[in-house]
Amino acid sequence: MLSKQQGAAQSWRQALASYQDIRLLFIFFMGCASGFPWVLIGSNMSGWLNDAGLSRAAIGYFGSIFVVYALNFLWAPLLDRIKLPLLSRYLGQRRSWILLMQSLMLLATLAIAYTNPGESLLFTSLLAMTIALASATQDVAIDAYRIELIGDDTIRVAPAAAMGVIGWWTGYSLPGYLAFSHADQYGWPAVYLGMAALIALLMIFTLLSREPNTEREQLQQAAAARYQASLGRTAGKPYLVWLSVTVFEPFVEFFRRNGWQLAILILSFVFLFKIGEAFLGRMSIQFYKEVGFSNEQIAEYSKLVGWVATIGFTLIGSAINIRFGIIRGLFIGGVAMAASNLMFAWIALAGPKPELFIAAILVDNFTAAFSTVAFVSFLTWLTGRAFTATQYALLASLGNLGRTTLASFSGELVDALAGNWALFFVITALMVIPGLCLLLIVGKKLQQREQQRTST
Repeated sequence: MLSKQQGAAQSWRQALASYQDIRLLFIFFMGCASGFPWVLIGSNMSGWLNDAGLSRAAIGYFGSIFVVYALNFLWAPLLDRIKLPLLSRYLGQRRSWILLMQSLMLLATLAIAYTNPGESLLFTSLLAMTIALASATQDVAIDAYRIELIGDDTIRVAPAAAMGVIGWWTGYSLPGYLAFSHADQYGWPAVYLGMAALIALLMIFTLLSREPNTEREQLQQAAAARYQASLGRTAGKPYLVWLSVTVFEPFVEFFRRNGWQLAILILSFVFLFKIGEAFLGRMSIQFYKEVGFSNEQIAEYSKLVGWVATIGFTLIGSAINIRFGIIRGLFIGGVAMAASNLMFAWIALAGPKPELFIAAILVDNFTAAFSTVAFVSFLTWLTGRAFTATQYALLASLGNLGRTTLASFSGELVDALAGNWALFFVITALMVIPGLCLLLIVGKKLQQREQQRTST
């Protein structure tokens, strides 16, 4: 598996032909559902809080609710093991969890539409936290859905990652464009009512998608048999076996399969890789507004142009990763991602020039799409099939932990720099260096391990 991941055995024709699969359409819809909540509690909420007169630090701290995305691995084992009554019978284990979480987000979004964050920030924060918790849980199920739907079809791992990324950005950028383009005219409460209608549409897509066929239950039963044998005649044995398989085995299996040293290096890389991008993203709306761009310009350039660019660049990035290998793609994407942050430093120095804004958005979306496809593909390769939800959630949560916890101080960093946005973006560009150093070490160790396997 990893030899194909690191190598470049696929031709350009094979790379393009790999997209001819109906399963990729289902993955696209699920990606839309995954990206959409980030609009509700991310860019839309940042815009509303800014219009309500909250400070940069307050907006930065509000983003701390995203920390739940870094913690969803804690309850991810439940999604691998628990079948929801009634829903699971008709929809399957993955889609039933997805639909339930979307229902909770629908209710919370409707409630937010009738709040005023300038007067009741605590209540708005609680509703946003509800959306974040439901969304983080939904992501666990969606990631597992994507991996299990593709299964062992190694040729389509990168295309599946690409379609998931395209779907995520479609669910994030297109509604974001609609929100910002109508916020000045209709107000943010009306915008959130419209967002609730979009959640209902996503629920219909969930019902129309196909549930994957997997060997998950058989693999889990085999793990349970091993724990039964090791526990012997221990009191409460059935409960201990279930608890051991549910809580401990997903993590034990990951470390057993990779070894402690390589596993820790992988987890460290995942934690550090996208911190600089997260710092930029957390403050991007605030930056656009302070530089002098209107809500309508943000909608047109950042959301609409960014969405179209991301779709094209993700497909290109996927083909390149299939052709040249994911490790190389990660390294190239990381370097380009850091360099693209310097474009925003240029805007900070030059002022609100639309043509420069478009150029920065295009460069940023190209590098983000390229690196994200490689990153998601890399995490997919590292995920076992018995505990798909838990292991992928562990890896993705570490990435989110670095981005959400540390990036919460992005507003404080801008304040500490006395509002020097150019210097802020230069610092975010330098943040990628530790992750790239770890990637070189991880890539070398993966290559050595694969060579040892093939030699034996």
